[in-house]
Amino acid sequence: QVQLVESGGGLVQPGGSLRLSCAASESLSTPNTMGWYRQAPGKQRELVATITSGGFTNYADYVKGRFTISRDNAKNTVYLQMNSLKPEDTAVYYCNAAGYFGEISWGQGTQVTVSS
Repeated sequence: QVQLVESGGGLVQPGGSLRLSCAASESLSTPNTMGWYRQAPGKQRELVATITSGGFTNYADYVKGRFTISRDNAKNTVYLQMNSLKPEDTAVYYCNAAGYFGEISWGQGTQVTVSS
């Protein structure tokens, strides 16, 4: 199974920015989709953004215009640039990968806290 390792979380003030990275241990079967989900305390895990191996992106309405997902297929890495962060963006952010043959992997999660 593909291992996913996230990095880049932390504490940031409202209005600030963070960049998350997620590196896969090996190449995924193609076509595939990588993405980011998040889970706040007491809430269900929710979609943030996804990107296919062909570069098509999808964003949740609550992050459109503020977050940007991108990927480097050569490095098996997906990124999430988060700008104009709000306190309600506070959550554990999880990386996800879904390969062509149905294999699904999750990262261990990285904490993002937006607070003054």
